[in-house]
Amino acid sequence: MTKTRYRIYETEYPYFITSTISSWIPVFTRQQTADIIFDSWRYLQKERELKLFAYVILENHLHMVISAPELPTTMQSFKSFTARRIIDLLEECRCETLLRQLRATKLNHKMESEYQVGQEGGKPKQIQSDTMMWRKIEYTHNNPVERGFVDEPIHWRWSSARNYAGQQGLVEVVTDWR
Repeated sequence: MTKTRYRIYETEYPYFITSTISSWIPVFTRQQTADIIFDSWRYLQKERELKLFAYVILENHLHMVISAPELPTTMQSFKSFTARRIIDLLEECRCETLLRQLRATKLNHKMESEYQVGQEGGKPKQIQSDTMMWRKIEYTHNNPVERGFVDEPIHWRWSSARNYAGQQGLVEVVTDWR
C-alpha cells in the first residue's frame, strides 16, 4: 500500500487521525510523555489555528479529530516536534529499554534519525457529516473502555470525554463544530 492512499486534501473538513507508536511500544505510560502531546496541541491551537474536536491518548497510540487551515503541515510539525521531545525525555530519564526498542524498530530508509517514534502514516479520514463526526468522537472516547482500562469514558484522564461531559479537560476542545 502506498502512502498516497491516505492524504489530507480538503482542509475545510475535520479529520479523524490515528497516530501509533512504532511497533505499538508503550511510550505514553507517564504523565510527562502525555504532556508533550498536550503542549504540542496547545502550541498548534495558538500558532496554527488547530481545532481539536476530540482526542484520546492510550499507552501506544492516540486518536484525534482535528482541523487546521494547513493541516498537512500542522500534522508534520506535530509529529516531528513530539517525536523529538519524546526521545529527549526518554534519554533524560535513561529509559534504555524503550530507547533500544525505538532504535530496533527504525525503518532502514530513515537515515537521519537514530530512533523511530511513530509508525508511518496515520490514515486520516475526512469527516463529512454530523453523523460521522459523532461516530468518530464516540469511538475515540470509548477506546479506553473497550480496552478494559476504565468503565466510563470520562474516567480516562487523557481524553476529551470530560470536555463533552461539561467538565474541565486537560486541553481546549471545540465541542460545537456546527
